[in-house]
Amino acid sequence: MGSIKQNYANNVLTNGKFDATDLDGVIPNTNINDNSIDNITVFGTAGAGIPSVASDPPSPALGDVWFNSTSNVLKYTGVSTAGAWATGNNMNTARTALAGAGTQTSTLSFGGYSGPTSYTGATEEYNGATWTTSPGSLNTTRLGLSGAGIQTAALAFGGQDSPTYTGVTEEYDGNSWANSNNLITARRYFAGAGTQTAGLAFGGDFGPPAPTNATEEYNGTSWTTSPGSLNTARDQLAGCGTQTAGLAFGGYNPSNVNTGATEEYDGSTWTTSPGSMNTLRRFFAGAGTQTAALGFGGTTPPTTAATEEYNGTSWTTVNSLNAAVNQNAGAGTQTAGLSFGGEPGSGVTAATEEWAGVGSPETKTITTA
Repeated sequence: MGSIKQNYANNVLTNGKFDATDLDGVIPNTNINDNSIDNITVFGTAGAGIPSVASDPPSPALGDVWFNSTSNVLKYTGVSTAGAWATGNNMNTARTALAGAGTQTSTLSFGGYSGPTSYTGATEEYNGATWTTSPGSLNTTRLGLSGAGIQTAALAFGGQDSPTYTGVTEEYDGNSWANSNNLITARRYFAGAGTQTAGLAFGGDFGPPAPTNATEEYNGTSWTTSPGSLNTARDQLAGCGTQTAGLAFGGYNPSNVNTGATEEYDGSTWTTSPGSMNTLRRFFAGAGTQTAALGFGGTTPPTTAATEEYNGTSWTTVNSLNAAVNQNAGAGTQTAGLSFGGEPGSGVTAATEEWAGVGSPETKTITTA
């Protein structure tokens, strides 16, 4: 090693290494010759600075790198190039024809039924890993209802409380449900969007079975009829978005035929989109926004796992759910969606699946290929 001026000589250890623990500031370049380093004989251990773990971290950040000592592979968090569904933990109460609200890591599920006559008001919260039953259950047990809002400020409205169709509206505060003013048109199997103080209800079946195009808006206290009705009356449809930028898609039209029709709401009127769903279906779930939506599950028939993404103009078929299901509920966004509950063809399920769309963080293995 080249020359080092005398004032740093005491920092050179007997093994030839340089101790910099008591230095203050940066060594001036005049203190070390330009040709001072001929070679490096010690550079720590291989992989220094990269943590070694027995299992992959549960929530790695984009760009994180680690060595999995169990599988003996080097991994990192990159960006996904294809969306995929992953199986999550089950709900505590298996049910179908339920509703949901919130995000993928802060979800609320409520209502539905676990059998032909077993209506439930059960409410559960999902934290991205597990479901916890809330101490607050819906005041009106029902199926075929809709939901809006977030986990701590959700809205439940409509549905069927055998044998009656209902317009009952309830607000959730993160602990319990409180009754609010009813929908103007009692209905079941309709779609909802928005927030607890700016909700949107559209479509559905107001009985005897007859699809409607009626649209209503909620202001945090009461419902009013919108001047704009859906162009295609239908029930068993899906929806997402906000009160002033809503999206309606799929469902069952008055001719008893599945439809893929898609409509956009601007706060007063519905406009038919040029893009129709590729898989015509009913009894399925949706998530996302008006210009970035996700539709998944349903029945064509038969029950399907088909998943599609909407970009504001057209629908694209992407990777399917791991298990086909209908009458499931949904929450989240186009890049981080959640499907829970429903019927897998027969019976009811508590199954949960998480969607990671294109551009989402994804664990990747570093290879030499």
